Amino acid sequence: MPNFHIRKATPEDTPTIFNLIYKLAVYEKLENDVITTVEELRTNIFEKKFAEVLIAEEDQKPIGFALYFHNFSTFVGKPGIYLEDLFVEPEMRGKGYGKALLVELAKIAKERNCGRLEWAVLDWNTPSIEFYKSLGAKPMDEWTVFRLDKEGIDNLAK
Repeated sequence: MPNFHIRKATPEDTPTIFNLIYKLAVYEKLENDVITTVEELRTNIFEKKFAEVLIAEEDQKPIGFALYFHNFSTFVGKPGIYLEDLFVEPEMRGKGYGKALLVELAKIAKERNCGRLEWAVLDWNTPSIEFYKSLGAKPMDEWTVFRLDKEGIDNLAK
């Protein structure tokens, strides 16, 4: 992978991160769900440190990213890393860049003594599912993801 590298994102990368998030949303047919702003991302990622981001670059041009944060397993008794988003530009796929991002995340998880590295994938995204399985990841078929959106949180918190 000549001229390819992965680096930690900086606050100056926030517009790029936003752009890559939007491209991921388009790919997942969820672009109407993107309601964040560049400024909100900058605040929550770099000031409040709720998440971390790796940027993948080829010839110093951003071509992908991984956004992740820590969770905690009570059963394992250790922190884990939850990969919220992984995206590589469609024209750059098949070069090993997605795998390289996951390898870098695995190294971070190992350095931080994490017990797990986990993520979710849409049921229809067969190419990604097969890719993750090829890396040794196992689907957690017996689990169902639940979510409260902002309205649900507001209602429950009343």
